[in-house]
Amino acid sequence: MCEEEKHSYSTPPVEHLTLAIHQFTDPWSIGVISPRPRDKVWCAYPHEDAGWYGQEREYNVLVMDLLGPSLEDLFNFCSRRFTIKTVLMLADQMIGRIEFVHCKSFIHRDIKPDNFLMGIGRHCNKTLQQGESISGIGRHCNKLFLIDFGLAKKFRDTRTRQHIVYREDKNLTGTARYASINAHLGIEQSRRDDMESLGYVLMYFNRGSLPWQGLKAATKKQKYEKISEKKMSTPVEVLCKGFPAEFAMYLNYCRGLRFEEGPDYMYLRQLFRILFRTLNHQYDYTFDWTMLKQKAATSGTGAVGTTGAAAGIPPPGI
Repeated sequence: MCEEEKHSYSTPPVEHLTLAIHQFTDPWSIGVISPRPRDKVWCAYPHEDAGWYGQEREYNVLVMDLLGPSLEDLFNFCSRRFTIKTVLMLADQMIGRIEFVHCKSFIHRDIKPDNFLMGIGRHCNKTLQQGESISGIGRHCNKLFLIDFGLAKKFRDTRTRQHIVYREDKNLTGTARYASINAHLGIEQSRRDDMESLGYVLMYFNRGSLPWQGLKAATKKQKYEKISEKKMSTPVEVLCKGFPAEFAMYLNYCRGLRFEEGPDYMYLRQLFRILFRTLNHQYDYTFDWTMLKQKAATSGTGAVGTTGAAAGIPPPGI
């Protein structure tokens, strides 16, 4: 059973409309601003810890979180490889975010590193003092947010709980690199597909790349076909070779789900939590990029990272 989260919203006065994007407390960000006159995005700017959406003249207005770097940004900052500890801490939050979206009767349909952003706060760039805990530097800094619901779709009726019907005539929706096998086959997506995509994201973080990256083709359609063929011909055990068995167990579980079946989110989280404890890690929110930044601050050189961070400058917000 999903826990329904309630949030109160207040309407700001018209004069508070501004081009700034305001940070507020909310477990996820969703929405579209339209129209966009002169390529400007209008957002409401209410008081602290509140969100708002509505209409102002001909504009639809939605307050969105001001967030930090994406996991793709941070992956590049960390030379395109995360430690198992970081991957497992991220997996725990990522499963939770996707579960929350599914609880609201939506599927995301574009699960990828670019769509997960770390939170920011006034304490996020603080340099730790000796003996100080990283987990105490700000409540938003270590929280992961899921964004970009442009491809999201309602998979069941909110009132009747009736699931959408099974179809096999769909075009690929989402990012081919992380798309589920069923999505490649033209099957209507459901909750299982978001979860399978997350499995590919986790292995991308573990491996540094996926076997179906870099394939050449004359057209986008042909490239998608090559990706699909490579994905289907790569056994899960081969994809996850050299990494804890839990990652293969995760993917096999997701691939085995039926179209209308709800994933056992707690089972999947426990799979990784037990592994985390078995490896004797501490859930201290010390991610790989936190260590790199702290190392750079301590050495005073700023020269950390190679791929995407040659100058040693971390993405904004970390």
